[in-house]
Amino acid sequence: MSQDQIPSDSERGTDRESILTGTIPRQAALNIILLSLVAVEPVAAQDNAVCSADNLPSMIEGFFQLTTALGIVGLAIVWQADSLIEMFTIGPEQKKGLKRHKRSAIKSAVVLVVLGPLYTVAGSMMGLPLAQCVDLTPW
Repeated sequence: MSQDQIPSDSERGTDRESILTGTIPRQAALNIILLSLVAVEPVAAQDNAVCSADNLPSMIEGFFQLTTALGIVGLAIVWQADSLIEMFTIGPEQKKGLKRHKRSAIKSAVVLVVLGPLYTVAGSMMGLPLAQCVDLTPW
């Protein structure tokens, strides 16, 4: 036998590592898929657990209204603070940065206010169970 045909210890180690790195992720992915199929089946069998709970729909509505109100108040505070800081800035780059910050705050508030009603309307049209018993309109 020649020296070329016998793999060295380092080559054998890399072969074992490549086998292990190939089989372990596959086994983990297969286990996750099987577990999710078994674990999701009882949840899917429940018929609208959120709506059948006593106070849960009203708690979800109250939480959404509270977070929307806090988001709007936060927008007003950020807007006023940016306007105040803008009066005392000298450089045009700082003013541009503050205007950019104001725009991003407005975009965030618009998304926050529009998201609930959009889910309520689209969810009821698609027949989502949560949208039938929880009204996410903040007003």
